[in-house]
Amino acid sequence: MPNTLAYGAFRTGRLWAAAGVSFVLLLVFSGWSWLALLEFDERCGHGLVQGPGRLVDIRYQAFPPAVICEYENGEVSAGGTGLLGAVLWLSLVVLVLSVLLALLAECVELPAGAEAALSLTRVEKLRRTTTALFVTASLFLLLYGLAAWPLVTGPSSACSAGGEWGAYPPRTLEYSLFPPQATCMYHSGETVMLNPRWVGTLTTASAVPMVISAFGTALAWRRRRAELRGPAPR
Repeated sequence: MPNTLAYGAFRTGRLWAAAGVSFVLLLVFSGWSWLALLEFDERCGHGLVQGPGRLVDIRYQAFPPAVICEYENGEVSAGGTGLLGAVLWLSLVVLVLSVLLALLAECVELPAGAEAALSLTRVEKLRRTTTALFVTASLFLLLYGLAAWPLVTGPSSACSAGGEWGAYPPRTLEYSLFPPQATCMYHSGETVMLNPRWVGTLTTASAVPMVISAFGTALAWRRRRAELRGPAPR
């Protein structure tokens, strides 16, 4: 029977293991960074942090999460800076590369007898790629839904959604559904972005694994159909 024929696939177990370890490290050290900066910005704003000279500005860094107090002759920071920031960036790079390489490997079919190849039927391959697509699509839809729900429910009033604004709600000047973003103008004339820039970047980046998984699933489905239609190799 065609569905019992075996084909070669890359072994991606180590890549997924590396992705899992780096994800755990990313969570742990990100939490450590947040704990380090929890009250640092307030202390810095009230002059409780000693710095080189007069306080000039306070900057907030999205990733690695950090608060940076700028003084005339230097800066003082808390959170993901220095060695901790380097560990966070390394964990993120390993996570991204491991996931992308593992998903790209699912798009490739090796000869059945290839060295270090995993033997799979086309049905098993289709199940693997479909599972990957389900997971990556669920993650993307979750992130997109959290970031874009005001735009989806009412694009022209996205900036005033879910708030008690009274007679002067913020106006939505312009918006885009992908990445989910809008420019809001308040009654004072101040303009701000609906979502932080890192939210749009994260949402856009999360679409990449989903697209790769969809491509791998389409290839697996096409190969499975070709196997059912064509004669079994002798």
